[in-house]
Parts: sequence; structure tokens; C-alpha cells
Amino acid sequence: MEKLVVAKFGGSAIGPNGETISLIINRITDLRKNSKVIAVFSAPLTMDGNKKRSLTDVILEEGRNAENGSMASLDLVRTTYGHILEMVDDRFKEQCKKTIESCLDMAQTALDEAFKRREFANEIRSKSLAFSGEILMSHVMHYVLQSNGMKSEAVSYEDWPIITDNNIESTNFLAAKSRESMGVLERMVSENEVVTIGGFIGKTTDGIVTTYERGGSDRTAADLGILFYKKYDTRIDFEKDSAVVSADPKIVSSGLDEVSQLSYNEARLAGMFGMKILDPIAIKEILENGVDMPIIVTNMKDPTKTTTIKRIPDDENGHPIKIVTGKENCAIFRIETSNVQRLLTSLEKDKRYSEYIVLSPFTKDGLEFSRVLFLDGDYVNRNEKYFLGFDPLATITYNRGVITLIGDEMWRVQQVASRTSAKVGEAGLNILNMDAQEETSRIIIIIEDSNENIRKAISAVHQEKSEINFV
Repeated sequence: MEKLVVAKFGGSAIGPNGETISLIINRITDLRKNSKVIAVFSAPLTMDGNKKRSLTDVILEEGRNAENGSMASLDLVRTTYGHILEMVDDRFKEQCKKTIESCLDMAQTALDEAFKRREFANEIRSKSLAFSGEILMSHVMHYVLQSNGMKSEAVSYEDWPIITDNNIESTNFLAAKSRESMGVLERMVSENEVVTIGGFIGKTTDGIVTTYERGGSDRTAADLGILFYKKYDTRIDFEKDSAVVSADPKIVSSGLDEVSQLSYNEARLAGMFGMKILDPIAIKEILENGVDMPIIVTNMKDPTKTTTIKRIPDDENGHPIKIVTGKENCAIFRIETSNVQRLLTSLEKDKRYSEYIVLSPFTKDGLEFSRVLFLDGDYVNRNEKYFLGFDPLATITYNRGVITLIGDEMWRVQQVASRTSAKVGEAGLNILNMDAQEETSRIIIIIEDSNENIRKAISAVHQEKSEINFV
């Protein structure tokens, strides 16, 4: 079976004003030697004064300005693509320039509509983001790749293969409908070395532009892998500035271990709890569609350093605790156990939301209560009315942070719960709740989210990790 790599390049891989595109060219040149390549691109970064910013954030700010009565401007966006245009060969430069202007015209039209309506939401928001960011970037990269001698083609929105439901701003992948719409993409992959496509963007069956949540380009890569899984020997490659290490290097600066392999479950949990490995919903969609394919996280600057994510990792002799991580801005929802199943069913079927963990229940005054830890307090805050509709007497506690250890075989680690909790206490932090389950090999420590509490706890537990023995 012919090989296919779905390679995703995020904004940090592209760099501000495309300054690291040369590394992307090198990586795609290497990948195409043995495989067909579908290259998924996020919106690039830009420089706003001395500050790096994603063009996504720039457009969101311009949209809010339009909503508040100020005309939106694409000057910074246009400047960014002007820099990238310099990387395009003279043979393709004029056509690339026309493509940039055409896409930005569509984005400006959407922003003008936001100004007129005083509303930046739904399809207006999605169009503004798509045609200034991911879709445009994928077309520009097509010309850059052509300029470097590669046979490439870009997917136009008319032929978009990622079909989604009608939730415009936080949409959901429809695999069966997408398979019906992938004919043009299949032809492109067959006829070219590289096919470029924008991440994060979807399309309803009625042709409406939709977007995933932030980080949605990871889901696009996973969705494409799902679509091609039976047609090619498919793997997904996330190109980043490092492979996976045992904690966030922005929090822990020394003593980090390289992580060579993760299970799907370990990668999903690490993503849910704050590690920027990949969007955990991408793993969820792979599992829901019964697909088993490797996901490689590659250090783009040193491609010999990788982390392989598999359904079942190979047997290894490394430490069972692979990652220490944590999440700020969490919320705990306490509800009578008799009502909790309706909530969980609705979250799954109606909201398609899974960023939560069910903690151990407790009994008070003869009633059993369930506790659900939500890893995005802002989501709960925006949907309080929805949550309280399942039990008006339920309570919500905000400003909670959580620290957890990742490792499917953590049950082999001696005294892990007691030593971890002791280390958090030694760091001067008050543990508000601790949830340890042998069956799921999971330890969750909940503390108050204030000051540098989460960072201090992660550093303390990670330092202890190397000291804990295992069987």
C-alpha cells in the first residue's frame, strides 16, 4: 500500500512573517521522498510591534472592533503575507498575489458585514478567519512549494473535504459525509507530491463555512488521516519546535526526560490537562472512527527527535510516570448523582463536549453527590444556565487548578499518591481535593488557582518523579 503522511504545521512552525518556512520546505522535501504528503497549515504568526501574534488573534480583535462600531483593517494581515510572498519565485508571484488579494477581499467583506450588523459571530466570524488565515496560508504555501521544485496543489474551498455539522463556531466532523466529498482531494493526492490544505476550517453540507475550536488544525490532520486510513498506509506528523518531554519546558527548565512513546490515552489526557501535544479531541475522533494509525510528534529543528503516539505503545523499560502536567482555570460542578447521567449524556450527544473528568462521588445528609471537574472554567461560565438546568440546586466552584501525572502503568509506581501529595504540601500549597483511582491509573490533585500555584506544584511533583521507585 502506498504511504501517505498528513503533516500539520502550526503557527509557531511557520513563524512570524513566515521566518521558519525554510524549515518547513526541508521537512516536506524529506517527507515526500517515501510518501505522498498532505500538508495542513494553521494561520501564520505576525509581528505587532515587538510582540508575536497569531493572525487568528488579529482577526478576532478586528472583528470585535467592527462589532463595536470601528471599521476593521487588514493592514497587518496584508503586511504578513507580503513578507511570505517574497519567498515565491517570479514565475508564480503574480498569481500568488492575486490569490492573496482575492482571499483578503472575502475576509474584508465579512468584516464589513460585521460592522454593518454590529455582530461578529457565526458564518461572518468563520469567513473572516478562514480567508485571512488557514485557507489563504495553504494557497500561499502551494506557491512556495512550487517555487522549490515540488509538484503541489492547494485545496480550494469549493472542493473542501472536511464536512461538519451546523455548529458554526465549534463544529463537529461528519466522517460519512466527508467521505462522500473527498473525490477531488483523492485525485489531487494521486496526481501530486504534496497537497496543501488549511486546518481548523470545515464546511456544512449547505456550503456554510465553519470552524473548530482553537487548536482545530490538529483535528483537521486527524480527520484527513481518518478519511485516507484505508486507502493509503497513513500516518500523521505534527511538526513542532520539540518532541514531547516530561513537563512543559516553559514551567520546568531542568531535569526533563524525553518521551519516546505515548498511548492514545496518555496523549489525550496530557492534552486535556495542559500539555500542548495535540488537541485531545483529535484522538477522540480517531478512536470514535475505529482507526489505528501512528501519530508522530517531530522536532522540526532536529527531526531525529520524535515521540510516537500509538493505540498500544511498544513494551518499554522507561519510567511509568511519563508526564507531569497541570491546568489552570478549572471549575467543579457538584450535582446530585441521580441527575448527573442526564448531564453527561447531553454533553456527549448535544454539546459534543468531553473536556471534563468525573471525580469520586461523596455523600452528605444521606444524599449522594457527583463531582465533575471541567478543564475550561470559561466554558462552564458561558453555559451556566445550561448546566443548572439539570439541577437548579447544583453548585459551581471556579478558580480551581489541577495537577496530574500521566502514565497508563502508573500503578507500578510505589507510594506515588502519598509522595506526590506530600511534595505539593512541601511546596506550601493547600490540597483542596485529591482523586486517585487504581483502575484508571490516575491521580488528580486540585488546588486553588491563584498566583503561581499550578506552576509551583508541577515543578515540585516533577522533581519528585525521578526519586519515586517503580516495580
